[in-house]
Amino acid sequence: MDFRSDNVAGAAPDILQAVIDANAGTVTSYGADPYSERVEARLSEIFETPVKAFAVATGTACNALALSALTPPYGAVLCHEEAHIQLDECGAPELFTGGAKLVPLPGASGKVTPDGLRNMLEQTLTGDPHRVQPAALSLTQATEAGTCYRPAEIAALAEIARSRKMKVHMDGARFANAVAHLGVKPAETTWRAGVDVLSFGATKNGALGAEVVVFFDPALAEMFAVRRKRGGQLLSKMRFVSAQLEAYLKGDRWLELARHANAMATRLAQGLQRLPQVSLLHPVEANEIFIRLPQGVLAGLRAAGFNFYDWTDAAPGTIRLVLAFNTDPADVDAFIATATKLAAAAA
Repeated sequence: MDFRSDNVAGAAPDILQAVIDANAGTVTSYGADPYSERVEARLSEIFETPVKAFAVATGTACNALALSALTPPYGAVLCHEEAHIQLDECGAPELFTGGAKLVPLPGASGKVTPDGLRNMLEQTLTGDPHRVQPAALSLTQATEAGTCYRPAEIAALAEIARSRKMKVHMDGARFANAVAHLGVKPAETTWRAGVDVLSFGATKNGALGAEVVVFFDPALAEMFAVRRKRGGQLLSKMRFVSAQLEAYLKGDRWLELARHANAMATRLAQGLQRLPQVSLLHPVEANEIFIRLPQGVLAGLRAAGFNFYDWTDAAPGTIRLVLAFNTDPADVDAFIATATKLAAAAA
């Protein structure tokens, strides 16, 4: 009964089977295979526009390489202060951009705000040789707080970025969860709203290890094949990564997996909110819950075999619960029942 992260989950059986099926015969190496070609074609269908797509193995590589195509070494990448690129990627964006600076922005529930973006840009003089130059805005969808930007919110931020000739990157490690929650076409929350490049994640939602950099402006991808090779992400047997993506993107499979994770998060949050002394830190919109519970209840849950992370950046008693594509509803109900019993005993 593990609610620590969607990364602790295994892989979806059909995606595993796709890798096994791809093991038959021989294909051209280094991404010049039919699986990779079909993935790019499928992504063009999903986003309703021709795209250039480059598969990689990790989310960190996906973000860092994508940003390297948008940002010069003297540039700045503006992002939320809790963004994965800011807190959890060990300087990879700075390394792959050749030294660009990450500039964190505040914002409630994991979201960059138009006012916060404008205020930061007003402090930065374009052309000042003493300052890094704003080059890219990076938005996380769904956010690190488990919330989702609406298309209009993205468009408003992209318009501000465009006014300073900045490009817009989207960290979509949980992109499927955001689209499933919003109920909009993928195009509406990406290129139609002003996004230039998407880091499209699959690993957290049923793949073994597969992400893909999606360029909505082909001109930005001109030298990306070289960047991917230089970054150590051009796998010789790329078909095994692309086979995962092909299975993931077949029909609405990627959304089906995300809908289950989202539904489990909603089910768990609603059950826990009925308890006394419980408060949610953020709206539950994707597959993450940030919630404060009494310490005695938390201790009892752990003793009963439930795993979850304390969220140390918040007040004591705050935890993060993450639901996955394969979370068993019985585990969710057991968590609620155990917490309810513990809360009643402490009353």
